[in-house]
Formats: sequence, C-alpha cells, structure tokens
Amino acid sequence: MSTPDEQIKNWAERPGRHIVNLSGGKDSTALAIFLRDKIPQLEYLFCDTHKELPETYDYLDRLGAYLQRPIIKLNAQRGFDHWLDMYGGMLPSARVRWCTRKLKIEPFEAFVGDTTVWSYVGIRADEQRSGYVSTKPNIHPVFPFKTFGLVLNDIERLLEQSGLGLPSYYAWRQRSGCTFCFYQRSGEWIGLKEHHPELFEEAKAYETERGGEQFYWRQNESLAELERPERVAQIKREHAKRLEQERRRRPNRPLIELIGAALDAEDDEQGCDICHL
Repeated sequence: MSTPDEQIKNWAERPGRHIVNLSGGKDSTALAIFLRDKIPQLEYLFCDTHKELPETYDYLDRLGAYLQRPIIKLNAQRGFDHWLDMYGGMLPSARVRWCTRKLKIEPFEAFVGDTTVWSYVGIRADEQRSGYVSTKPNIHPVFPFKTFGLVLNDIERLLEQSGLGLPSYYAWRQRSGCTFCFYQRSGEWIGLKEHHPELFEEAKAYETERGGEQFYWRQNESLAELERPERVAQIKREHAKRLEQERRRRPNRPLIELIGAALDAEDDEQGCDICHL
C-alpha cells in the first residue's frame, strides 16, 4: 500500500491540468494549502459572482500571498447582475439554481475546455456529500481529504499552521458564496444585517425591485419581515438556545463546529455543494 506522499506523487505525475476550485471557504482553502508543495503545477481558480462578502475577497488575497501563485478569477465581465438580466429578472432559488450553473459550473467547464483535468475537491472524510462532479468525461474529481481521512480538526490545524486561520465570517455564517444566498438560515441573515447592513439592504432591494410580487429569498418570509425587532429578538433567542444545547451535548468541541450545528438545527436543508466548500 502506498503512503500518502507516494499517492499524491502519483496524482501529480498524471498528464493533464491539475486544478483546485476555491470558494473562499475553509475546506477548499485548506486543500490548496495541503497540496501546494506536493503538486507544484496546480492551478487555483475562483468563480467570482461579484456578490461575495468583503471578508471572502480579503481571505482570497491572503491565500494568494501564501501560495505565491495567482488565483485566477473567472466571470470578469459576467457576474450575478448580468445573468439576472439574461433571466429576465428572475431571481435564483433552490428550485431554479441558475446561479450555480451560470456562475460556477459553466465558467469552469469553459475555462478548461476539452483538455484532461484533475479537479481536486475539498470534501472532508467526516462529510456525507459528494460535491460537484462534472458530467464532462475529461474532468476527473479527486478527493484528497476523503482519501487520507482528514476531518474538521485536520482542516482547522492546516489553516492555523499556515497563519491564515478561519475566514472571519465563520463567526456568524457557515458558508461562502453570494451575500444573499437563498440557502442562508435566518441567523445568518441577521448576521449579514449586523455586519454588512448595506449588503442586507441590497438583498432586500432585489426582493422588491427585481424579484417580482411574492418572491422572497427565504420563500416564506421577506427580509423586511425578518428584520422586524421582535423577529430579530426571536431568532437570536432561538439560536442562543440551540447553541447552548450543543455546548452541553458536546462540551469539548470547537466553537465553529457548535455554531454550525446550531444553525443546522434551524434548517437542515442541504446547501450548494460548490459554494459550501
């Protein structure tokens, strides 16, 4: 049986392009760090929606400095608003996820063309999801963390040892992606309002100016309703209660894991695999 170093060396010697798709989240960042010195020909990509958190752009800049390699940003001229116009003002939703297709999948597949590609994916060994797997026969997914059994503690250690640490938004939000991602839980929306009120107002404006009658990011509740003081107080009470339950149930777990579990307890709907890495 080959050692991890031997396995990665075998990967690196395969003909074709070797790519890590970055989301601005902890797992894909840790994967880039993990592979940096082992596969020197790696390319690093970021599909920019033009609607990312400021913390995300800052984190990617810091990662680029650490890697000492450029992070190629796709969608230079065609961000979210471009495709919103192309779809006649129809905002994306869990049922019609044109944002994932037009801003993540298609730009990546167009960039690599028909060449053989080894696409390294940062899904951990302690996760029960497969992530995005292209249907194009020339794009081959590779799952290093699953292969070598790396879990959340390992990812946190990689990030701390690099000096990057976790993205700062993890204190109130558990996924990267658009500021107005419709998979956000109510607690994350409140976090957006408190940390970036101007971005919350932009998301609210999309509901009234672009979404049409009765369209809300959260489907069952408008952002105007969600930001009412009594509703905000309710959301915070419920989140604090769930967080305390998680602390008692798992007293030795890191705070990021407890916050994530508390948010998951509010809404366990699976988010976007691409944006969640």
